[in-house]
Amino acid sequence: MWKEKLAEMLPLLGHRNWILVVDKAYPLQSAAGIATLYAPQPIEKVLEHTLEAVGCADHLRPVIYMDRELGYLDEELCPGVEELKQQYAGLTRGFSVNSLPHDEIFPKLDAASKFFSVLAIKTDGLIPYSSIFIELDCGYWDASREKYLREKMKNG
Repeated sequence: MWKEKLAEMLPLLGHRNWILVVDKAYPLQSAAGIATLYAPQPIEKVLEHTLEAVGCADHLRPVIYMDRELGYLDEELCPGVEELKQQYAGLTRGFSVNSLPHDEIFPKLDAASKFFSVLAIKTDGLIPYSSIFIELDCGYWDASREKYLREKMKNG
């Protein structure tokens, strides 16, 4: 069901929307701009499908945020984390990936959800700090062209 809902929503999502692929303990958020789906699958499988779907949408370009804390987890603290990190590295290769402390990601989501839709896909993932936050950017326009346009407008 979640795959169909994602496919239905992707044409509607655009620049400044977010898709979150989150672990099982991620809270159900109450902000009006945040919708939550449940995907009863491992987090890496849901991330793989989500990135493939976004990658096929010509109007979207994903910018990925990960919790910095994940990089400090090891097998002693959290069995299975090294394999997950390797899977993430493969799945996110070629994408813009940013690592921020967990508490710095939430204000971004809070601000975005006030004006734009955020889709959270909750998985069966049981590794802490494994949630992936995907900020959607325009797939056919980039920051360098935007800057050039603004300079052109400023200079007449």
